[in-house]
Amino acid sequence: MSVREPGPVAGGLDVGRSAADRVDGAADASRWATVADQVLAGREVTREEALAMLRVPDDEVLALLYAAFRIRRHYYGRKVKLNMIINAKSGLCPEDCAYCSQSVVSEAPIDRYPLVSRETLLAGAREAQARKAGTYCIVMSGRRPSNREVEEVAAAVEEIRRTTDLKVCCCLGLLTPEQADRLAQAGVHRYNHNLNTSRERYADICTTHGYDDRVQTVTLSKAAGMSPCSGAIFGMGETDEERVDIAFALKALDADSIPCNFLNPIDGTPLQGRRELTPYTCLRILAMMRFVNPAKEIRIAGGREVNLRSLQPLGLYAANSLFVGDYLTTPGQAPEADWQMIEDMGFEIEVCALDPMPAR
Repeated sequence: MSVREPGPVAGGLDVGRSAADRVDGAADASRWATVADQVLAGREVTREEALAMLRVPDDEVLALLYAAFRIRRHYYGRKVKLNMIINAKSGLCPEDCAYCSQSVVSEAPIDRYPLVSRETLLAGAREAQARKAGTYCIVMSGRRPSNREVEEVAAAVEEIRRTTDLKVCCCLGLLTPEQADRLAQAGVHRYNHNLNTSRERYADICTTHGYDDRVQTVTLSKAAGMSPCSGAIFGMGETDEERVDIAFALKALDADSIPCNFLNPIDGTPLQGRRELTPYTCLRILAMMRFVNPAKEIRIAGGREVNLRSLQPLGLYAANSLFVGDYLTTPGQAPEADWQMIEDMGFEIEVCALDPMPAR
């Protein structure tokens, strides 16, 4: 049996490790590097490989993360895309999603208000530009928007697209085909509707609508010509196998953008007090998501500050996108801190290259 003796660290190598341990570590790094090479050559990872990524020992996480970075770098270089959210309609939601402070079952003390004015939406777009965001995300609570709300959002989007180079993402709930067409016509680039969790666990998280309702909405938005954005919330009691299920379900949906949220258990919600994620667990999930969806935008989303904590910067080795600023009802990191983090890691903020829509 080899015995590990404490020893000094020189150049990142623990010289006190046994020779056998050092060989094992090199083999671990080589294993994930080989899989990364195969993915870059066009092979898809298997479910078994994805599951193994979620179960690597702590000593292997950095090797896994660097292999994921090689894939991320191939498709996105060192660019980081920033997104900003506006909570355009808060609370007043009849759905019973267990994680959400805005749901009908939540007792969280949040602001509750109807759809904000068009002027407020336009001011939010200007704030997104000030925060160096390339995408402005208009989010509304509720099961589905009314036609009046869709028209109001569409009119604001048309003005934003005429006067800025921002991409606009909307997250308004379930849609009709006509509503999806109107948003696409207005210039909405992307529509977000997260799967949130696995099909098997969905009824434990929400009962007022089903998993298939979410799949249908993502499919509908894509058919209307909007780029599909769909992700998940991790840390709601799901197993490693279910996390892999989510990754492959998003792959099957061909979601262009995949926000990875990590549960922020808000007091007053049914999931208050649930804290099952560690920073290393979050890094494993991000790396796995990059391997399964190599060419897609992987975004570190809600809950990163409270779950990744001091290891937030390492998440950028797998993910190429962040939300900047506050979330819907919880505070985020200051934009200046995100800018500094990106710079310190040797990355750079992606400049949006989308041209404004011409005046009609």
